[in-house]
Amino acid sequence: MPQVLSHDGVPLHYDIHDYTDPWRQAPTLILQHGFGRSGRFWYNMIPYLSRFYKVVCPTLRGLGTHWQMPDPDTRITAENYIRDLITLLDHLGLETVHYAGESLGGIIGMYLSGMHPKRVRTLSLFAAPLIISEETRKTFAVGHPNWQEALRALGVGGWSNAVNTLTRFPPDTDPKMLEWFSAEMSKSNLDVVIAMSRLAGKVDPSPFLDKIEAPVLGLYPDHGGALTSNKQFEVLRKHIRDLRLIHLRSRYHMVQTLEPATCAKHVLYFCSEFDGTSCREM
Repeated sequence: MPQVLSHDGVPLHYDIHDYTDPWRQAPTLILQHGFGRSGRFWYNMIPYLSRFYKVVCPTLRGLGTHWQMPDPDTRITAENYIRDLITLLDHLGLETVHYAGESLGGIIGMYLSGMHPKRVRTLSLFAAPLIISEETRKTFAVGHPNWQEALRALGVGGWSNAVNTLTRFPPDTDPKMLEWFSAEMSKSNLDVVIAMSRLAGKVDPSPFLDKIEAPVLGLYPDHGGALTSNKQFEVLRKHIRDLRLIHLRSRYHMVQTLEPATCAKHVLYFCSEFDGTSCREM
């Protein structure tokens, strides 16, 4: 897996998936995963997207199996996530990209698009809340005093097992998929994931929404799902100048995992509309 060093010496890992025609200069699409996950979680959308776009899947600092981050409580910040993305774009020679993020990855995308509006061509959000509400944090505590204590008591994989069918997936989801999902999450260092949970509980990109110049596509569960609300949608509509909201059939949070073909189709047509290109085989 290729990597680049961040401004503070943290290795930033990423994968590139490119099945575009080699004689074309295909645009680049960043796929940014959410809380505690990695670039591997996009496996089911990549085949749909990488025929038409060069797909880059970064893994957020400190996650995955590659290394253990020193001092995660001071190094896991929204500012560092944004600096990491800019470092990656500069490393790849990308002046502007399409960006799609799920959940916390979507929150990061809102920050990035507001702080560096010229670097983001379009922004797509998969079930990305504006904030992680107090009610959601209580749900993520799964009977423990708080979210962090739940992670420490259960471990990353055990915590994932506990919340999978609370907010993420329907009860009839294939058990083998849920097992894989939690096993992948458990590859990440516990202290890094706990630091992420502290950050996730306080991020709020609302002050940057007015600064977003890119058109924004929001793909959300039916009726908002477990992590989003009509109040948050009202804020998005009020402050984002070019916003399209689509509610999918599922009421569960992991819409990009549950409906990968549908989500990929929406993103492809959204991005290609602003590129003036086709995303269908002739």
